[in-house]
Amino acid sequence: MEKITQTAGRNQLGSFAPDFAHFNDDVLFGENWNNPDIDLKTRCIITVVALMSSGITDSSLTYHLQNAKAHGVTKAEIAAIVTHVGFYVGWPKAWAVFRLAKDVWNEAEPALTEKDKYQNTILFPIGAPNDGFAQYFIGQSYLAPVSKEQVGVFNVTFEPGCRNNWHIHHATKGGGQILNLRRRTGLLSGVGQARRGDEARRLHQHPRRRQALARRRAGPLVLPPGD
Repeated sequence: MEKITQTAGRNQLGSFAPDFAHFNDDVLFGENWNNPDIDLKTRCIITVVALMSSGITDSSLTYHLQNAKAHGVTKAEIAAIVTHVGFYVGWPKAWAVFRLAKDVWNEAEPALTEKDKYQNTILFPIGAPNDGFAQYFIGQSYLAPVSKEQVGVFNVTFEPGCRNNWHIHHATKGGGQILNLRRRTGLLSGVGQARRGDEARRLHQHPRRRQALARRRAGPLVLPPGD
C-alpha cells in the first residue's frame, strides 16, 4: 500500500500553529490516511463527498479532487459521485464541485477529423464507407440512408479528390432519380432519390449526359426514367 505523507501543515502553519501542523501532517495524513482498513481510492471518494456535503469548494477540495484522480478515480466515476451526492446535499453544491472537477479531469478532447467537421455543417448524416458501390467511385465516398419508406432516399458524400463514374437508376415502373448536390469546403454531399428495385447503370454510356452533369456543381437535377 502506498504511504501517504503530508507537509502542508508545517509548510504553511509550522510557526503560527505548530500543534495544528502536527495534527494535520502526522495524525490526519500520517496515521489516518495510512490506515490499511480502507483503500486510498475509497478514502479519496469519502473525503470529496464530505467536503462537498460541508460546502467546502475552495483549494482544499481541489487538492482532494486531484488526489482522487491520482488514485484512480476516473472522470466518469467522479461525475457519477457528484451527481449522486447532489441529490442529498444540494444541487448548487454539485454545480460548484463540477466547476472544479472539470479543471482537474481536463483530458483533451480528441481532435475532430475533416469528416467530423463537415458533418457539423450539413443536415444529413455522412454515413459509412460506400463499399457496396466502390466500383462506381475513384477514391473514398460515404453512403447514408435518409429514408427507406415509399421512396428510398440516400445521402452520398465525396472525400476531396473522389470521382464518380456517373450512373443513373433505370426505373422499371416510371419515376427516376433526383440528385441534389451541395458543395462545401473539400467535401461534397448529394441526396439521391430513387424508386425501390431500380438498377444502377453507368452513365458513361451517355456521353452528353455525363458531360452535362460534370459541368453542374450544385442545384437539383432530374433524370427522366428510362434514359
